[in-house]
Amino acid sequence: MPAGTCTGRVVVITGAGNGIGRAHALAFAAQGAKVVVNDLGGARDGGGSSVDGSGPAQAVADEIAAAGGEAVANTDDISSWAGAQRLIEAAVDAFGGLDVVVNNAGILRDRMIVTMTEPDWDAVSRSGKPRRKHYPHPPCRLCAGRRWLTLVVGNAQNIPF
Repeated sequence: MPAGTCTGRVVVITGAGNGIGRAHALAFAAQGAKVVVNDLGGARDGGGSSVDGSGPAQAVADEIAAAGGEAVANTDDISSWAGAQRLIEAAVDAFGGLDVVVNNAGILRDRMIVTMTEPDWDAVSRSGKPRRKHYPHPPCRLCAGRRWLTLVVGNAQNIPF
């Protein structure tokens, strides 16, 4: 891939197997970034997962590699401290560091809030708030003492009113 504005930068993107997260991953790679594509591989409603290397995270990483970029897939669940730590370790292990974090992970319950069930509400809330709560801790610890680390929180709760 040609050199771009992100050449040599290491970028972690959550929820990067589909939708806007995938678009972020492809765009960063097109600008020369080394990308860690994180996605559980579940359905849009949050069900299921893909830990066997055949899910959307691997497909996006393969697409980036086919275009001449560098990417690795990661299927860790970043709603836990341990999962978030493993994701950051994947970036360091694969590319030697971390420069940008884009938190895009979330699930969709495509119904009005007034018709949403309690389990649906809990699932949507769990997919956003804990991910934002736990996720910044490991990269910030890794980058302590550096001049900067870019954190982008892109997941709006998908709750239609």
